[in-house]
Amino acid sequence: MLHIIKSYIKFLWNSKNEHAVHSPFVFNLLTKCFYDKKSKPEYSILKNYRKSLLRNKNFIEVTDFGAGSRVFKSNKRQISKIASTAGISPKRAELLFRVTNYFQPKNILEIGTSLGLATSALALGNTKANVITLEGCPQTANVAKNQLNQFDCKNVENIISEFESFLISENLQSTIYNLIYFDGNHSKKATLAYFELLLPTIDNDSVWIFDDIHWSAEMEEAWEIMKNHPKVIVTIDTFQWGFIFFRREQKKEHFTIRV
Repeated sequence: MLHIIKSYIKFLWNSKNEHAVHSPFVFNLLTKCFYDKKSKPEYSILKNYRKSLLRNKNFIEVTDFGAGSRVFKSNKRQISKIASTAGISPKRAELLFRVTNYFQPKNILEIGTSLGLATSALALGNTKANVITLEGCPQTANVAKNQLNQFDCKNVENIISEFESFLISENLQSTIYNLIYFDGNHSKKATLAYFELLLPTIDNDSVWIFDDIHWSAEMEEAWEIMKNHPKVIVTIDTFQWGFIFFRREQKKEHFTIRV
């Protein structure tokens, strides 16, 4: 907790808003997407999706996995409690919807479904997109799948798998993901492993979003390593999320932005 407080104070000191941004690409992203205050019909769907989970008092067996699909721990948890503590916040869900709607990615990958709160935002952001979401815990994945079907998110493919195993087994050389949302394992080692495994899937317009980049000193180290990778051209640090872009036509720049 002390680390996060110190990191947030540093973030506030260094952060800017759109008035300090000279990149047209980033300026447009901030003014037309990040800072868009207009209400959207989809926000009501996201809100009702969350309410449905918060009212669900059923218990499920939640399994967390370590390396190589090894079970790390397993325990019974109430669905409403998972939704209130482990899911994306309402504000962040709306931002994720806007980002998806703004870029209109055709192929989306989410690493870490949980109960599908973020998945629904991705699916509604572009209903024509193909959304693949990965979850290691079968019980949690099944709740998410039922929820997504109930709220008519028909463009989602739910895959139950340990994340790195899936990425290694897939022929990623022939795949392009236009948007990837990383929210599955907040460790330096795993984050950098996913980063390297998924680099073959990028094109010039790919958007990567990493959750909890200031969660720990190790996650901050991972974020710095990714920022300095030669294929990474533009990054935006919003404190909770880190955005990575691969736009070769731009100069390399890093932004720290208040959202």
